[in-house]
Amino acid sequence: MPSADPAATLGPDQKYCHACATVLDARAELCPRCGVRQHFPAMPGMTVTASGKSRLAAALFAFFLGGFGVHKFYLGQIGLGVLYLVFSWTFIPAVVGVIEGILLLTQTDAAFAARYG
Repeated sequence: MPSADPAATLGPDQKYCHACATVLDARAELCPRCGVRQHFPAMPGMTVTASGKSRLAAALFAFFLGGFGVHKFYLGQIGLGVLYLVFSWTFIPAVVGVIEGILLLTQTDAAFAARYG
């Protein structure tokens, strides 16, 4: 008797194409039947919102390039990014960027997705 869960018939290294339901290798990047790019699950520690923004990437931008507002541009806050860039010569945005990097790393995935997703 067939099982009720169709995913139960897949091997541990297989998945279905999300567009045409062809059985694929779990590492497949493109479906050979329909050509649609497959989504990869996020790596541990990598929260990716529906808009494709990563909490870890935003935090790293804040730590290393926060003085220039790169993390603000990445998160879609263009006005604040320009403000950080204009005042970058004061080094105040660099200090604030480090603080925001820490806050990004400590907030929950749900809070990040709700705010920036």
